[in-house]
Amino acid sequence: MEPEYFGIEEFTEEDWGYGGSRFRDVRDAVFANPYQKVWGGEGESPPPYYKATLSGALRGVFSRRYLLRKAAERTVDSHSDLRWGPDRRGFRRLIHPNGVCLTGLWEITEETEYSGYFRKGSQALVVGRYSSNVVVRGQTRSLALVGKLFPTTDPDHAELLRTANFFTQEDLGGDHTEYINDAELRNAPDVTPWPRGKSIPLLLISVITLVVFTLVDKKAILRQLYQIAELGKPRDELTRAPMFMRLIVAADQPRIEGQALDLRDEVMAQIFDKGDAAPKRKLTFHIEVTDEGTMRNFLGHVRRSFKNWRRIGQLTFDDAVASYNGDFVIHFNHPGWRDDRNDPATAARPAIS
Repeated sequence: MEPEYFGIEEFTEEDWGYGGSRFRDVRDAVFANPYQKVWGGEGESPPPYYKATLSGALRGVFSRRYLLRKAAERTVDSHSDLRWGPDRRGFRRLIHPNGVCLTGLWEITEETEYSGYFRKGSQALVVGRYSSNVVVRGQTRSLALVGKLFPTTDPDHAELLRTANFFTQEDLGGDHTEYINDAELRNAPDVTPWPRGKSIPLLLISVITLVVFTLVDKKAILRQLYQIAELGKPRDELTRAPMFMRLIVAADQPRIEGQALDLRDEVMAQIFDKGDAAPKRKLTFHIEVTDEGTMRNFLGHVRRSFKNWRRIGQLTFDDAVASYNGDFVIHFNHPGWRDDRNDPATAARPAIS
């Protein structure tokens, strides 16, 4: 993809009237055009690397097109699961442009006081995307896993289903996590607002993004979980969503070695053997929640403390792909901020889709 291609960042007619998606359609879309026909196969070229650049972020703020503001508004307002655009080329991610899409199952196995798909016994098909602003191991980067839940366990369910989306990430200013096994991915990440090593451009991109997102949606560093708590819930039942969630790789997952390893190769190696198209393993995350957390904010330096994390289930991925559509077409809706996470009437931004 040419460096100057951005596609349609703003909310468009394609985003209006969202009525849901089929898991099979979304799954087939992201697997349709892999960068490598068989991951790690002989003669396969490495996947492309799309840079999240400071100049791109500044262009998104100060250009007449104002791409970053439009992209922030769209990711909150649009519930579309796939955004093709008129040219079928999708849209450029200004942040975290490189990732791996994964499919699997969300399961809640423990009793909880929450509603919807946080209730014990809930099972949902999920499409996720593991990404980073920098993919090379050893560099300062911020790992992130986002996902969308389909309220079914039938991959060929014929009816359109509205999805519930979540966002989890490491420190928004970047961290030094070498292995995905050691990352703590939270819906409420910390923020380090000063440079770490050679990460000044990364830091400035993060700061610009936080400022723009705060202008668009009031809160930029906490993505609420009410969509999952409202998925499949009767309309007359009150929403009960946890405040905080974290995803932690299961302890028995292998640790993938390799100096300067590409994040996408690390994630793929959790499931596949190089050169073999058949999945060999699963990648499992523990789902943990709590309502007890405090935040310290000193000049933008955000640190959170938590108590009483409870493990309530697991998120298990059994297939994955690094693909063009996984980077440019699949779309994850940021749950818009509510002053009371359990009350839709307190939304800071009116829903338009």
